[in-house]
Amino acid sequence: MKPEEVLSGARDAITVKRVFAEPYEKDGVTVIPAAAVGGAGGGGSGHDEKGQEGQGAGFGMGARPAGVYVIKDGDVAWRPAVDVNRLAGVVGLVLVTFFLTRSRVARTRMRARRRRDRGKR
Repeated sequence: MKPEEVLSGARDAITVKRVFAEPYEKDGVTVIPAAAVGGAGGGGSGHDEKGQEGQGAGFGMGARPAGVYVIKDGDVAWRPAVDVNRLAGVVGLVLVTFFLTRSRVARTRMRARRRRDRGKR
């Protein structure tokens, strides 16, 4: 795929409709869903030992829910989305770190106590 084609596709892919969904209304409350969208791309060209020229490009994109805007009685409020998978991953990482460092901290404290006790004698 040529770089120009990739750039054209990227422009079409990253639009405001990817970030904000169509608003919907029920019982006088309007909700506008929003997402965090990001993308990256790259391309290049070169020549081989036979003098042939080649070029290529690629583009990737990702999105995740960010939250919703809630409009009620003329007031706008932001309600963030809670990513339970990310939250569980962070809590797990904190727990693993705690358990791995707990014995080292206890050993260091014990050595410090021993040194302090030796100094009192």
